[in-house]
Amino acid sequence: QVQLAESGGAAVQAGGSLRLSCVVSIYVPNRYCLGWFSQVAGKEREAVAFATWAGGDAHYADSVKGRFTLSQGEEALYLQMNSLKVEDTAMYYCAADIGVESYCYRKWTNSAFIYWGQGTQVNVSS
Repeated sequence: QVQLAESGGAAVQAGGSLRLSCVVSIYVPNRYCLGWFSQVAGKEREAVAFATWAGGDAHYADSVKGRFTLSQGEEALYLQMNSLKVEDTAMYYCAADIGVESYCYRKWTNSAFIYWGQGTQVNVSS
């Protein structure tokens, strides 16, 4: 029903940029949301950004506001990461859930989306 596949992770120096991509296969038109989460080994997964597929406003974690930008393409979700910091180093996951925006927002803040990709690693060095 839902398939997600991330790519684009790499090693980059602080201040650099990366663009993460997520190929999305989902068959619930206009009732789902997509987002990005990050996780450092040994720590809990954290919400980074999300938006509904219907074109609602994108929501961002305070730590990435002004630096990361979420965008959508045909069957794809992107995360443009600018001005990267060492603390952005993490595994980044694309995830999806099914529901209206308010429901998705609650799930996103708790990193509790239902469907997950395998992740793509971002390493930022000083």
